[in-house]
Amino acid sequence: MKSTIKDVARLANVSITTVSRVLNTPELVARDTLNEVLKVIEELQYHPNALARGLINKRTQTVAVLIPDLSNLFFTELVRGIEDKANESGYNVIICNTHNSKDRMIAYLRVLNEKQVDGIIFTSEPIYPDYYDIFRALPMPVVLAATHSLEYDLPSVKVNDEKAGFDAAEYLIRLGHRNIGMLGGSVVDQVTALPRLQGFMRALRTHGVDFDLERCVVHGGYRFEHGYSGMKSLVNKFPTLTAVFASSDERAMGAITYLHEQSVRIPEEISVIGFDNTRLAEMCYPKLTTVAQPLHSIGYEAATKLEQLLNNGSVEEMRTYVPHQIIERESTARVT
Repeated sequence: MKSTIKDVARLANVSITTVSRVLNTPELVARDTLNEVLKVIEELQYHPNALARGLINKRTQTVAVLIPDLSNLFFTELVRGIEDKANESGYNVIICNTHNSKDRMIAYLRVLNEKQVDGIIFTSEPIYPDYYDIFRALPMPVVLAATHSLEYDLPSVKVNDEKAGFDAAEYLIRLGHRNIGMLGGSVVDQVTALPRLQGFMRALRTHGVDFDLERCVVHGGYRFEHGYSGMKSLVNKFPTLTAVFASSDERAMGAITYLHEQSVRIPEEISVIGFDNTRLAEMCYPKLTTVAQPLHSIGYEAATKLEQLLNNGSVEEMRTYVPHQIIERESTARVT
């Protein structure tokens, strides 16, 4: 039969309250008593129930991560960063795939509230007013990872997408490209898609490069198929293109696949730069030049902010921007 806290208290000849202190605040227990209780716990192989401990310290030592698309490799490294920090701090992690569904997200939040998780990390999606209303009604803190909100006071960690879009375009311009296209996300997404487009266009203006908005093919998703169809559209409209900025690595893979099928040489005829630096970037042919987000760091820092909220009720910095960098590989080349 599984041992209980009552068994530990009886054999150690102490109260249940003392056993609870040993488990939760051992620094408040006299050394001799502490050693005796720990000895009995080891003998009985007692493992305190997480819910029971939560009733004592108002914590379940569990945090949840809401992800819009678990099949997207972008989230693999992000979640690893969250888990690394959570494990260091003694927290378990529940991963919830919302599948880009508001209804599913709301259902998950209802369950997480019932399970009394200590906090939530919300990833990637924009924060709409009704989302914020839901978060504000929750009895636990919410931190944003790879997204942010300038309107609401929600702690966040992400890259500066406008600057990253600027740097991607400027990199291509410095390689001598002037006929440049972009495969972007829906401008309704003001967190990532719109800033990347604005940065891209700012770089072209800064360097005196003519740009027709039709050279930016906008899709709602960041997937392979969006890059494939977008590249097809761009090449058909602008056959003199020499470079393309795809605002996700998956989009870039789709673009490269279409170009290969059309016998277009990369990077000799068209250079392609992606965004994210997921593992796919080194697996495709040619290996993909990309704007690297420090995804592990974003996840780790988001979990750090959540811990600060849980322990202190506040964070040291509300909105944190982590640095990006361009990783140069084989899919881009200088114009000759």
